[in-house]
Amino acid sequence: MTTGEIAELLNGKITGNANLEINSIGKIENAKPDQITFISNPLYEKYYGSTNAGAVLVSKDFKINNIRKEVTLIRVSDPYLSFLELIEKFDNENEEIETGISAQTSIADNVRLGDDIFIDDFVKIGKNSIIGENSKIYSNVTIDKNVLIGKNCIIYPNTVIFKNSNIGDNVIIHSGAVIGGDGFGQAKGEDGKYIKIPQKGSVKIDDDVEIGSNTNIDRATIGETIISRGVKIDNQVQIAHNVEIGEDTVIAAQTGIAGSTKIGKNCMIGGKVGIVGHIKICDNVIIGAATNISKSIDTPGIYTGYRGKPHRDDLKIEANLKKFLESN
Repeated sequence: MTTGEIAELLNGKITGNANLEINSIGKIENAKPDQITFISNPLYEKYYGSTNAGAVLVSKDFKINNIRKEVTLIRVSDPYLSFLELIEKFDNENEEIETGISAQTSIADNVRLGDDIFIDDFVKIGKNSIIGENSKIYSNVTIDKNVLIGKNCIIYPNTVIFKNSNIGDNVIIHSGAVIGGDGFGQAKGEDGKYIKIPQKGSVKIDDDVEIGSNTNIDRATIGETIISRGVKIDNQVQIAHNVEIGEDTVIAAQTGIAGSTKIGKNCMIGGKVGIVGHIKICDNVIIGAATNISKSIDTPGIYTGYRGKPHRDDLKIEANLKKFLESN
């Protein structure tokens, strides 16, 4: 696209050459003259003077001391969001449309497949399952019986989806994820030996969810483990049986959430967070990385520390501890 076309697409205001042809996207440090990049973080403003990019997305109030005539600026409301939109645009234009069903796929009886789907080699789909239109299932995916997968989903290689799982539209599941595996339920008998508790429930994943590689979402003991609309889950996250996660919550890598915990909407959970079972976390909570949550949270805010507490309280404890150690 030309820079003029990009500016029109993003509702931006252009300064420079509107006819410059842009072929791809690059990092500001090493972009080429036929590439576009962006500046949204002030830490990267220093690269404006040295970048070789042909065009740069900047904010409407971006200030420069020395105008570079060889660099076209496109001023937009939010350079980062505009950059994401542009990535999607370039990706869609260059992406090969994949449709069709491999002859090396195993499809059981009474499976319903939507229009324009793609099923790669060595996929196994169990009986009575449904795959929605425009969905893509890549190689070595195993889909058990009675699974519902909605429209426009992408299931990457080596994913396993167990029986009775219900997956909405526009869901992305990355490689190695396990959806609907056995929940960890054990009861100690009178003789001290553990007795396995049957896990007879299912997993329900709503629309617009993304699940990272090697993440596990266990099916419920009874009822459903629920991942609500718009939830984004990073790699290597463990979500136990009967957990419920509210809309638009994001969870970073290596977090573990124990059984029957309920997490609200619009929460942000950092990496390596541990959350015990059978508690509730309200809406709009931010939990810092490596924080352990051992009791319910009913007030929105930021929580940090080895034993999760309001961030301000955690900082006070750290400061007082430092003073104590220094005085001794």
